[in-house]
Amino acid sequence: MPSAHLADRGVVRVSGEAAKTFLDGLVTCDLDRVSPQQARFGALLTPQGKILFDFIVFEAPQAIEGGYYLDILRVHAPELAKRLGFYKLRAKVTIQDLSETLAVAAGWDEPRPDDEAGLVADDPRLPALGWRAIVAAEDAAEFAKVAPEAYHARRIALGVPEGGRDFLFGDAFPHEALMDQLHGVDFDKGCYVGQEVVSRMQHRGTARTRIVPAIYDGGFAAETGVEVTAGEKSLGKTGTGAGGRGLVMIRLDRAGDALAAGEAIRAGGIPVQLEKPAWMGFEVPVRKA
Repeated sequence: MPSAHLADRGVVRVSGEAAKTFLDGLVTCDLDRVSPQQARFGALLTPQGKILFDFIVFEAPQAIEGGYYLDILRVHAPELAKRLGFYKLRAKVTIQDLSETLAVAAGWDEPRPDDEAGLVADDPRLPALGWRAIVAAEDAAEFAKVAPEAYHARRIALGVPEGGRDFLFGDAFPHEALMDQLHGVDFDKGCYVGQEVVSRMQHRGTARTRIVPAIYDGGFAAETGVEVTAGEKSLGKTGTGAGGRGLVMIRLDRAGDALAAGEAIRAGGIPVQLEKPAWMGFEVPVRKA
């Protein structure tokens, strides 16, 4: 029954009587779709529409004082708390980095823990990812049945990118990071920071760069951040990899042209085959058998 303590994840809490309105006006996900029974994937963007932080949003029941808990890459938790503080002004909210006292766990192919374990919800990005939980730091060891690397290998195999690992914060648009495919952007919600750019990309279909899964020849993935090429042309960069599979952020049009011309795509010099998971709603150029 695999579950992992994701020690690289931290938690930022936003609480107070204006917490919902405050967050809803900033992030890409609709807070009306967040409840103690349902988490939501979202991000805080720059005004130019690029991802500053991505996270999973949980809501705590009022019985334990409520508030919203943001599951984020731990190294960026202090920066997220500081950035939210810039927007606070006179809003009646409290922002806390609770990464020392709370921990994040994930599990799959097993039943979800009950609510007594902490804040527990299905992973909002993709059902196959299983469940996600925010628990007391002293209880994290109970969920460490497998190493975090096992979780990441599953995530990579499913084609799900993660900010700070598969793309740089401040450098990628939500469409490029597949947030439009993984329920990370609610296009029918009200205004939020960067909304105009994201809506324009959605309506015009202008996202030519995307993260897609790749299968490496020979069973060994290239290092993160190396160039993906076809002939002399650069297509993009590699993300994380595990078990001969990986994620790559590439220009799909250039990849399609390369395959049509009979050129091999290489990542870090290793031949790769691009893959299109069933959940992806856009075309991925793959070599015909």
